[in-house]
Amino acid sequence: MEYIRETIDFKVANDTAITLGKFDGLHKGHELLIENLIKISNEKNLKSVAFTFDIPPVKLVKEDKLSQNKVITTNDEKHYIFEKTGLDYLIECPFRKEIMMMSPIDFIKWMVKSLNVKYFIVGEDFKFGYKRQGDYITLKEYSKQFGYKVLVITKIKDEQRDISSTYIREELLSGNIRKANSLLGYEFFVKSKVIQGNKIGRTIGIPTINMILPPNKILPPNGVYVTSVNVDEKWYRGVTNVGCKPTISDNNPIGIETYIIDFCQDIYGKEVYVSFLDFIREERKFNSIEELKHQMISDIEIAKKW
Repeated sequence: MEYIRETIDFKVANDTAITLGKFDGLHKGHELLIENLIKISNEKNLKSVAFTFDIPPVKLVKEDKLSQNKVITTNDEKHYIFEKTGLDYLIECPFRKEIMMMSPIDFIKWMVKSLNVKYFIVGEDFKFGYKRQGDYITLKEYSKQFGYKVLVITKIKDEQRDISSTYIREELLSGNIRKANSLLGYEFFVKSKVIQGNKIGRTIGIPTINMILPPNKILPPNGVYVTSVNVDEKWYRGVTNVGCKPTISDNNPIGIETYIIDFCQDIYGKEVYVSFLDFIREERKFNSIEELKHQMISDIEIAKKW
């Protein structure tokens, strides 16, 4: 997959099929778009393109509570997931003012000219152009003029509700990890390099790895979770604490701390993936390090039996 980013002057010489969106979370609904994109690309001998912006556009064009929404997947994490789909191109376009002001027809012209688009594959809620004035009906209206076809994909539902990034964020913020994973179609994960911690875990025989996530990354509520950890493409079972470690200090920033079961390697500076499987308990302040140790041992046993 070719990854094009940090430019609006992209070109693809071959004829293409394209799907467009924020793709936050790359959930089951997005997966259906990608599957249809790949299918049509193979059938029509087209290159497959996923087009997104480097930040969700709503953050720039709205000044309400929606602008405070954190992302399920960072741009780096989206790239990691997209790489596994078999796409030919991922375009992560900077959301500049001239793009924000584009009319729907100007946006279509830009896509067709730059990417030789012969097929648009979009969801029924797809919006584009200045003030989100364009939709799939707009795309169809100009299809003959610009020589492309449009495939509209019906949204997947769960319990009579559309599967969406908003729905998944709600479940994550409520601590419903299993439900969020079901909606995503994979396990919610965080991706980061391992950093130096205070090494308290080493002193009690339970060494942990520490991660600091980007401030725009959504996290489930503070607490302890059953996780799986990918280190050098190998998976291990883990126990992860999300929170500020109140037993150690009252002013720690929120971070991710994970004990990897049956693992003893030094991995400072390495990039790891921590996938969340289930909730164990809320984070709380213990009266002593020894009391914390006994609780951690109990948490590890729960994870082993999960």
